[in-house]
Amino acid sequence: MSQIAPQRPTGGIILAITFQYYRDLPTAMAFYEDVLGFELAIDQGWSKIYRIDGQAHLGLVDEARGMQNWAEDKTVQICLRVPDVDAWYAWAQSQGVPGMTELRDSEELGIRSFAMNDPEGYQIEVQTAKPGH
Repeated sequence: MSQIAPQRPTGGIILAITFQYYRDLPTAMAFYEDVLGFELAIDQGWSKIYRIDGQAHLGLVDEARGMQNWAEDKTVQICLRVPDVDAWYAWAQSQGVPGMTELRDSEELGIRSFAMNDPEGYQIEVQTAKPGH
């Protein structure tokens, strides 16, 4: 009797969550809630999952409890495409967000953008598509 090979499930993806690890979870939470305006969607105690938009979510994890360890070198960047990058730049400046770059235009990518850091050094790029892109 032959066995049927497993098939990739067809039910779709319910949520997409990127997890980042923090030494000071309350400070990270305050940044994502107060500065970026993310809404807490799932509170797991030592893991806080915030809805970015649609099915995209960001998980903040207390590194003392999570599956990974906090690391000084960050190799993940969160990119947020917004309708008005200039307004976000002004807001981030007014909040004293660390690691802010200057606003820049990339003709190659068709975007206007800046980058900033969250309280523990994860980089966040904020961008707007230029007309026609």
